[in-house]
Amino acid sequence: MKNKKVTKAIFPVAGLGTRFLPATKANPKEMLPIVDKPLIQYAVEEAIEAGITDLIFITNHSKRAIEDHFDTNFELEYHLEKTQKLDLLNQVKAIHPDKINCIYLRQAQPLGLGHAILCAKSLIGSDPFAVILADDLIDAKQGCLSQMAQVYQEIQQSIIAVEKVPLNKTNQYGIISVPENFSRIAKLNGIIEKPEANKAPSDLGVVGRYILEADILDILQNMMKQHEKSGLANKPELQLTDAISKLLTHNQNEVYGYRFEGKRFDCGSKAGYVLATLHYGLKHPEVMGELNAVLKGNILELT
Repeated sequence: MKNKKVTKAIFPVAGLGTRFLPATKANPKEMLPIVDKPLIQYAVEEAIEAGITDLIFITNHSKRAIEDHFDTNFELEYHLEKTQKLDLLNQVKAIHPDKINCIYLRQAQPLGLGHAILCAKSLIGSDPFAVILADDLIDAKQGCLSQMAQVYQEIQQSIIAVEKVPLNKTNQYGIISVPENFSRIAKLNGIIEKPEANKAPSDLGVVGRYILEADILDILQNMMKQHEKSGLANKPELQLTDAISKLLTHNQNEVYGYRFEGKRFDCGSKAGYVLATLHYGLKHPEVMGELNAVLKGNILELT
């Protein structure tokens, strides 16, 4: 079927957020705020901008705060309306726009990103779908996923977002192999999970934005069956990178790497989270003046 549109997105949010303990002991990592919006809301807004209408959250028992955030709070809305705080009321109502479906599925076992995506197989069917990792916060004039969706409309093949990474950090990313003349978009020759610098096929690392053909779900399911046959008490994680590698040779599928326009912050790390907060704070009208004063060393102006 030609001219397929991407209207479904998976948000894997079942992780424990151990790198941000104790802040994430009772509060989901995805609900940590960047200035005045939680990480997951930035991700959802990016998805909606790209034309996504079905938001599929892969959660666990400790992530109820995410569900509550995208639910209606009648008491709060009544209070804001009664006190004539209409600007805040509109912001709260805009968190979950009309005609957007929020679906929540639980990942019973922490078996990796590939397994989290596989949890949504029955909801995806044969449709292409997006995957957004809220940890990767991308500031762009046009949202990263929106850029990718436009490219998908042209090529109708799987696309993964990539950017240049330091060679000493290739062991933290999935690394792609592409032709040497790669500029903005190119067909993958291969992909490898977290290689050391001397084994990395390039310096282009995968970041948390994907548009994938549904064929990858069958690949993940077969991989899961192999894991179950292993009989190991501790099942290995199901790596999405490995499934993408298999997809390259499955039914003549092609997978493309796309160098997006925008600035990415790794909010899965403390340093990246702080930098993102500073970056967005310097753009926020309520706090930008004070932050600029601090950065210029004029701290006395704030006292």
